[in-house]
Amino acid sequence: MITDPIADYLTRIRNAVMANHRVVEIPASNLKKDITKLLYDKGYILSYKFEEDDKQGIIKIALKYHPETKVPAIRSIKRISTPGLRKYVNSNEIPRVLNGLGIAVLSTSKGVITDKEARTLNVGGEVLCYVH
Repeated sequence: MITDPIADYLTRIRNAVMANHRVVEIPASNLKKDITKLLYDKGYILSYKFEEDDKQGIIKIALKYHPETKVPAIRSIKRISTPGLRKYVNSNEIPRVLNGLGIAVLSTSKGVITDKEARTLNVGGEVLCYVH
């Protein structure tokens, strides 16, 4: 049993990027699907596909690399809020990642959104991870 499925999700992506894999398979959940859609919308992954199996389903993520230099689009992906220490922020305390070059993924009452969207919607929530 995995105690922190989001940390497992991020670690699988981080390990696949470090090993220069093209595709990574991750057990699915609704929160992981929302984070995957967000990473795709912001251009950090090439594509994704949700597949059903006998259990919970699988997310297949195609990782994105620069065509010539082979530098990954995801340079760093870090878990912030953990099950042992949740990190909640108000709408006026939302962090900026690399002074706006990266994104902070927040779980809010409006769904899973980035730090910029949370500022425009004026909502706070749980800071899930930083990506840049």
